[in-house]
Amino acid sequence: MTTQINASTLAKFVPLGGLKKDNLHALVRKTEVREAESGAFLFREGDTDKRTIYVLTGTVELLEGDEVRETIAGGSDQARNPLSPVLPRKHSAQAQGRIEYISIDSDLLDVMLTWDQTGQYEVSELRSDQGQPDDWMTILLQAKALHKIPPANIQAIFMRLQQVNYRQGDVVIKQGDEGDYFYVITRGRCSVTRETPLNKEGIRLAELDVGDTFGEEALISEAKRNATVTMDTDGCLMRLGKEDFKKLLNEPMLEWLDEKDADKLAASKEATWLDVRLPSEFEANHKEGAVNVPLYFIRLKLKSLDPETTYIICCDTGRRSSAAAFILNERGFNTYVLKGGLNQAGLA
Repeated sequence: MTTQINASTLAKFVPLGGLKKDNLHALVRKTEVREAESGAFLFREGDTDKRTIYVLTGTVELLEGDEVRETIAGGSDQARNPLSPVLPRKHSAQAQGRIEYISIDSDLLDVMLTWDQTGQYEVSELRSDQGQPDDWMTILLQAKALHKIPPANIQAIFMRLQQVNYRQGDVVIKQGDEGDYFYVITRGRCSVTRETPLNKEGIRLAELDVGDTFGEEALISEAKRNATVTMDTDGCLMRLGKEDFKKLLNEPMLEWLDEKDADKLAASKEATWLDVRLPSEFEANHKEGAVNVPLYFIRLKLKSLDPETTYIICCDTGRRSSAAAFILNERGFNTYVLKGGLNQAGLA
């Protein structure tokens, strides 16, 4: 059973009470009161799950092995602080009788606290007028890629995003056009299609929903748009200009490796080569053991890639591979980009 918590209760906990009023209310909408029966474990010693947990009512014992190290009762001074916050957990937390508690995504909380303290913008100032206004922002803030970006950049990104409304059937970007903006969907759905010599109607590559992003490939690779994005419904997008995108979002997200270090990492099986050139280019020459997924198929083939694997992404120059790395980083993959590309390495 879960119920919603209120802002005044949430503000009693450390460091939540330090959030600005509107940001605290935004966090309230993402926080529910949970129940646990006597003997249930909220987490166990050694756990690495990134959750910040507070006791509301009842009593929890913190155990180290079989020994009780601390007993925390809801409403006490100790309960104002999160339970065993250091990861991996140094204790197990077991309910003594029925309890109520809250569990918050630690990454989301950290980003919100940082954002709150690095500028004057508040969540309420960045809302769309329709639908569930803060959902897209929560999704974006929770994106693992943003954790690589300096807090000041996150602040600047939200300040420079522009809101644009679209109608069903509108073409947002068209294959072959110059790249100008990076987009975030805040309301509605889009489809991504790519025209080929054999299919002028376009092959459907992906469906995008609230919180999804697109348009980065052309901005990073300095190439023409490689696909068309059309609104499947009425909707609203936030867009970031090319120069702002490259400076604030793209550059901090990419990690580059030279060929020597990349070969060493691949040889030790700590990483796998991911070649994002066309199949014809790949067949002509490629790194030993490399997987080939062309850039324009990256979104379609995400499920074929292992999120637990570190990928060294390569193409001929580094342009296509840096675009692919951005897309994968947004989705929580760990990547490196081959500096200078395969041309510099003498393979392409």
